[in-house]
Amino acid sequence: MKLSTKGRYAVMAMADLAQHSADGPVSLAEIAGRQEISISYLEQLFAKLRRSGIVRSVRGPGGGYVMGHAANETRVADIVRAVDESIKQTRCITGSTTGCAGGQRCITHDLWEELGNQIHSFLSSVTLADVVDRRVLGRGGVLTGAAAQQHVALAQ
Repeated sequence: MKLSTKGRYAVMAMADLAQHSADGPVSLAEIAGRQEISISYLEQLFAKLRRSGIVRSVRGPGGGYVMGHAANETRVADIVRAVDESIKQTRCITGSTTGCAGGQRCITHDLWEELGNQIHSFLSSVTLADVVDRRVLGRGGVLTGAAAQQHVALAQ
């Protein structure tokens, strides 16, 4: 599963901010240069992040953005949610027993619903500090049995 550009870029920009904000506010131009994201796109994302309290803006010379909370208190799921990014996997209406193709619940509804739950749970367990300090790999759980063998085969 891949998040859309909006969610991925928001997390990338926030990780950059967390990594570089120790010396004061960071400008969007600096983030744009390092992450190769357009400034106008970052302006849209940071407006939403600011409204959610995830970042604070600092005006004036040397201004830019600072973290609204410490990196170890900022969850990736909160960043994704702040930019209105849905991690919903079904085309169905949430909580509906109908609403899929033909007005009936599709046969794969529970599969995609649970995938969305797992993604949300995972993103809620990861902080920006985890991302910056590269403590994310291996947090998704341990594969066992046939699933582990298949994962190894696919990785090769």
